[in-house]
Amino acid sequence: MRDRGFALLLLFTRMTRLFLAALAVTMLSSCALISPAQDDMQVAVIDKVPAALPQRQTHPATLLVLPPAINPVYDSVRMAYRTRPYQVEYFSRNEWGASPAQMLLPLLTRTLENTHYFDAVLTPPYFGPYRLALRTEILELTQDFTTEPATLQLALRAQLVERVSNRIIASRNLSLRQPMLQKTPYAGVVAANDATAQALQQIAEFVLENAQ
Repeated sequence: MRDRGFALLLLFTRMTRLFLAALAVTMLSSCALISPAQDDMQVAVIDKVPAALPQRQTHPATLLVLPPAINPVYDSVRMAYRTRPYQVEYFSRNEWGASPAQMLLPLLTRTLENTHYFDAVLTPPYFGPYRLALRTEILELTQDFTTEPATLQLALRAQLVERVSNRIIASRNLSLRQPMLQKTPYAGVVAANDATAQALQQIAEFVLENAQ
């Protein structure tokens, strides 16, 4: 009788342990399901504008800044780099917070507003009158690791268009190579911001030179 009781007690103990182990596994699985996934993607932005801009007396004119066109290779949040000629790759753990064209449009607007030359600097949708329109195109935005030091390559095209005649009254290509302090994606982001600020400075000067 004592042996039978001991056997029952041992069986009960084993079943209790199995139950607790199963309960623990279930709770851990539930926690895994409701816990947020670990995302190690690094998201960066380009938001630097020139520190100093040429200032002009305000004129009664409206400038329409059109959304930048962009080379399809770079029309993405994917961050491009190059380790050999004629080949573009994309970082797997680093990306832009928006496409380069989406980031550039508000920077163009803010920069040209800061010159104080135009009564208004507007973006689409806008259906009112305006005198000039600024077209831009991003031709390249690449972290280039084939050079020493590594460089950020930014190439743009800017065109100033007269509304009435739809005539291009001035056009300029810009090409900037900004050295990167390290061979890392973040160093490329810093260089991209510096290069963009320089490009915005040159575009502002280009617009003011040709808007007279």
